[in-house]
Amino acid sequence: MVLHTVAAQAADIKVFVTGAARDAFNALAPQFERASGHKVSAQFDLPPSFLRRIEAGETFDVIILSMDVDGLIRQGKVVADSRTALGRTGVGVVIRRGAPKPDFSTVDAFKRMLLESPSVTYSGEGSSGRYFLTLLDRLGLSEAIKPKLRTPTGVGGAPQMLAKGEVALAVIGRPPVVGVPGVEWLGWIPDEIQSWIVFTAGLSTTASDPAAGRALLSFLTTPEAVAVFKAKGLDPVAP
Repeated sequence: MVLHTVAAQAADIKVFVTGAARDAFNALAPQFERASGHKVSAQFDLPPSFLRRIEAGETFDVIILSMDVDGLIRQGKVVADSRTALGRTGVGVVIRRGAPKPDFSTVDAFKRMLLESPSVTYSGEGSSGRYFLTLLDRLGLSEAIKPKLRTPTGVGGAPQMLAKGEVALAVIGRPPVVGVPGVEWLGWIPDEIQSWIVFTAGLSTTASDPAAGRALLSFLTTPEAVAVFKAKGLDPVAP
């Protein structure tokens, strides 16, 4: 009778997950399923793609983005009181393991590194990638760096390009890099040009089972989940 009741109440939760949180979510989803009896169906993509899909009318239950869900709340797509902060990452420099380590300890050194590098990749339409392009404009480097830019394809493409030796360095957030063999994280870019990216989640206003969606959001803020996010490159952050 108990098993029948659990099965009757179990929900299939459709989750849109930003690619940078893929590894963390894949580690956490089975834990949530075992604890709740619900099933999670995750789709991974870059934030702009999800936003286009939502604008086109595609439905979801829970969304996790490498940006703030406030915009979706204002559009009436995400329930206002469901906004959940999961962690944050900054922008840093990554090279192929064993390659010479460039100096980027100051803004001038960072600019010199980019100018001297034969090729540079970034996260494309990912949050850190979009910031990097605006940073190039801000530093007056867009024209000089544009011929060297290598735009990755797919989620997690930049670290894979590095590992294969297809590009010299990447300017990217930390989560996509954690655990990728053949690459080395060197650290954050200087504070003066840093951008801390907060990952947030929220419940769809059209969620098929709002209680199940909220249960998932609550699970993602447990100490155990926070530890997984941290191990995957997301530092804890206040709500």
